[in-house]
Amino acid sequence: MMKKFLVYSLGGFYITAGINHFFSPEFYLEMMPDYLPFHELLNVTSGLAEITLGSLVLYERMRKITCYGIILLLLAIYPANINMLLTALDGKDYGFPIWALYARLPVQFLFIYWAWFVRDFKFSEEQN
Repeated sequence: MMKKFLVYSLGGFYITAGINHFFSPEFYLEMMPDYLPFHELLNVTSGLAEITLGSLVLYERMRKITCYGIILLLLAIYPANINMLLTALDGKDYGFPIWALYARLPVQFLFIYWAWFVRDFKFSEEQN
């Protein structure tokens, strides 16, 4: 039961986050570092990646490779989280307190651990 909860909540989290890229693109566009080109394309691509990974993690046969994909995605977007904090320290208002932007950085590693933790979960091995 716990394995299913952890996997389904992981999938739901990324599907929801991915969909949000299309409903609130300005949130994601504002946090992207200036040195990255094509912000709109990157937003759409990362949103689609999150929806895809969130969906595929639900399938046992795809779970391990999908979890590695989630980990890579989280590492790829980490600079945007750092950029968000740094620009907020320079005065940009994202609507979040500075402490929350600091807290967000280590929380990313909890998300990485979550994906790593469930990568080998097999529901067929779970006792009811």
